[in-house]
Amino acid sequence: MSLRDAARAVMENAYAPYSRFKVGAAIRAASGAVYRGCNVENAAYPEGTCAEAGAIAAMVAAGETRLTEVYVTATGPDPVTPCGGCRQKLAEFGTSDVVVTMGCAGTDELRMTLGELLPGAFASQHMRD
Repeated sequence: MSLRDAARAVMENAYAPYSRFKVGAAIRAASGAVYRGCNVENAAYPEGTCAEAGAIAAMVAAGETRLTEVYVTATGPDPVTPCGGCRQKLAEFGTSDVVVTMGCAGTDELRMTLGELLPGAFASQHMRD
């Protein structure tokens, strides 16, 4: 299954009763395995979970910590980028040249690298003495 198909399939499982904006994400780990996540809203809005965070959590739960490719899709008419927090989360597990493809309800897609999405990302080397 392609990352696009995996992200679109899991998007259907999103729990979005408030915004009605479903998001699905699929990430390929260094091993080649694909991990998926969807957004999960909560009545206490800040307590929801983004699709990208869910996919990353599934990857880490499986014992992997490096991602090599990302696909994010949503129910909107235009490709949607990961939110700022998810850009940072993705950068934690991928290099700046990892390609992130963003899709939408239609056929349009947008491709950018993590470095383009989050220039100047905060990383572990910033915390070294």
